[in-house]
Amino acid sequence: MTHITKGANAPVPTVPLRVAVGRSRVPGVPAVEAAALLLDGTGSVRGDADIVFHGQPAHPSGTVRHLGTGEGGGQLAEWLELDLPRIEPAVQRVLIAGSCDDGVFGQVPGLYAQVVAPDGAVVAHYDVTDASSETAFVLGEFYRRAGAWKFRAVGQGYDSGLAGLATDFGVVVAGSAAPPVAQAAPPVAPAAAAPVSGPVPLTGVGKTGVAPAGGAASAVPAPTVVRPAGPVFPAFAPPAAAPPASAPPAAAPPASAPPAAAPPASAPAAVPAASVPAPAADPYGVTVLTDDGAPSWGGEPFEFEQRTFTGDKGRTVVVDLPFPPDSGPVILEAKVQEYHFLHVQIPGREDDVFCTDLPDHYGRALLVPPRKGGPLKLKVRHSGKWELTVLPLSAARRLGAGTIEGSGREVFLHTGPAAEVKVRATDRHSGWFQLNCHAGDTLGELRRPAEELVHAWNGRRVKETVRIPEGPLLLVIDKSRHQWELTVEPEKTRSGSGRRAAGVYEGKGDKKITLVSPRPGRPALVRYEFKDAEHSYGVEARSVDEYGDETEWVNTHAHGLRGTALTFGAGASERAVQVKHSGPWSFELLPEEQAPLITGPVEGRGTTVLRYQGPPTLMTVRRTSRKKEGRLTAHAWNHPYGKSTIIADVSDRHRPALGPVWVDPGGTCFILVGCPESTKWRLEPAAFTDAPLLGARTQGTAYGVVRHTGPDTEVSVVSTGGIQHLYQLDENLFPRRKVTATSGPYHISEGILHVRAIGDWVIEKRS
Repeated sequence: MTHITKGANAPVPTVPLRVAVGRSRVPGVPAVEAAALLLDGTGSVRGDADIVFHGQPAHPSGTVRHLGTGEGGGQLAEWLELDLPRIEPAVQRVLIAGSCDDGVFGQVPGLYAQVVAPDGAVVAHYDVTDASSETAFVLGEFYRRAGAWKFRAVGQGYDSGLAGLATDFGVVVAGSAAPPVAQAAPPVAPAAAAPVSGPVPLTGVGKTGVAPAGGAASAVPAPTVVRPAGPVFPAFAPPAAAPPASAPPAAAPPASAPPAAAPPASAPAAVPAASVPAPAADPYGVTVLTDDGAPSWGGEPFEFEQRTFTGDKGRTVVVDLPFPPDSGPVILEAKVQEYHFLHVQIPGREDDVFCTDLPDHYGRALLVPPRKGGPLKLKVRHSGKWELTVLPLSAARRLGAGTIEGSGREVFLHTGPAAEVKVRATDRHSGWFQLNCHAGDTLGELRRPAEELVHAWNGRRVKETVRIPEGPLLLVIDKSRHQWELTVEPEKTRSGSGRRAAGVYEGKGDKKITLVSPRPGRPALVRYEFKDAEHSYGVEARSVDEYGDETEWVNTHAHGLRGTALTFGAGASERAVQVKHSGPWSFELLPEEQAPLITGPVEGRGTTVLRYQGPPTLMTVRRTSRKKEGRLTAHAWNHPYGKSTIIADVSDRHRPALGPVWVDPGGTCFILVGCPESTKWRLEPAAFTDAPLLGARTQGTAYGVVRHTGPDTEVSVVSTGGIQHLYQLDENLFPRRKVTATSGPYHISEGILHVRAIGDWVIEKRS
């Protein structure tokens, strides 16, 4: 399942797809009606037939249909069907929208859009988290890109219903020439003529915040938003399509199947599930098990007829293929005869494609073409006869459920769900073994350095179990003379006897792990512990980005040996973490709702995450433990924007500090307290009047807040520590402008000032 956040996109297969516009089933909340708008290259509908909804349930082409309502598992959804392969070339985008006639979307709990493949697999899921006073909503859109289709999470709201939404896409707004499209209209038969060209007049409507003709802007107050406490994962299938007239009646669903409403009689027959390819034959005795998926990276892999080159001893060959710029990797297959050792290199690069013995005279490796594209050269060194074959990425051996045995280097393609891989390998020749993972949303991302899953040297026997995320991804056995065995099993819950439970990551020693969000698109808490450790900057967990660069996250010097941190704050579905500790460690993912809610003064100990749901405020941070052990800081972090700004840094003092808690109106605010586990602290929301007024000479120490209520003026800032920063804050208390990092003078306007300094500081008004 691919979870995406607002503004993100994901590739979808070019097959008939079904789309659910759903919500939690809660009595008394407004109903949501789904619609699809077919847009041409100008971004406009060509006529009223290009709008499909409950009153007009089929497009004349038969490629887009409104199927009806399904329910089950505490969920309700209206279903649309898009036959992507048959949609007219003139249609470049298909909007998925919803309307809410008896309320506003802010009152709709758990609103989402979900795209489902013919075999029932969820290929895209988008949770709407920022609805308020809208009565129509564009949840997402399908759009063409390079001959394929993608789905984008849009999240654009309107306060004038489906008719108002339609005005932005080519429908003329008129006084009363025709009823709004959102009202019931005579259904259009699939065999009707082509859509009528030209816009269709509608009654006066307006977009959110824009006044309709002849009237004032709508001022619908934002309601109280009802949100479910846990994740929203629909537990029901799309409505079953009606069978053709000649088909026998469908069998009744099993008793355990959730209920689903019947679709309109005009719905097309169900699309059969994709067939599973037969196991691939292997000339070298490896049993390859395939799965039922095809890779769906952003963009199509470069396909070509394989090229084979032969030689005796050293030679340079030219692979005369027109590789596109930033092409994804391809496969280089090597065979040798009498002598096993082979060296293959792209001239000008430091890394080698092959530089190893080949057990059984055979091996496969990834070959990354030049970034600029075009042909490439391969420099071959060998003591005897050799054969090299360049293959497209689609020739990678499929890795599915079951066991695969073999030896040496190999390239596998995994397109199934997240799984666990048991790795067993032995080598009596004291060789190396390495298993790498290449993953990414686009083919270009596969060019980046791989994530190392298993590494063994000096013939060490390998007996490990590693987790691989949902495909598509490549698994590559590298630097190997080992005889190996890979067993792929579904990801499962583990017991407490050293086996990882769902959401719990345990280990010992330095290791790179991947935390997987239990609710993609939402933050999560992380309860961490470094056992048998010291308070040190060297004992830590660091975030690793897609380029392999590391940034600070948690270390035992500043955050203690144990505590609670925040992750997935920007809505990511995974987070790579490099753990640096010689002893045992653990990370446990917890729902964000377990963070205590700040409603007044709160006290605690150690590194902690809290939630804050009030308006922007000031907050006092103070140390309450007697000993001055370690630094004490507090930050505000707003989801879904992933931004963090400091409230206060108390350092190792007992002196309290007053700082701002910035709150984005469209997000969720978390307060992150950082300190060793023995440090006790107290947070207390404060009134704006608690901040001192800017006078002729205003003094303070370290972090502080100052109010300026007079006219624009000039100030100078001086700190005894030599480092001072002065920020002007906006109405949400977010740093809007960095005024100074030197003494000044500087011009400031009315508002709140945030001082961040080392030592004492003075702000003086200039005459």
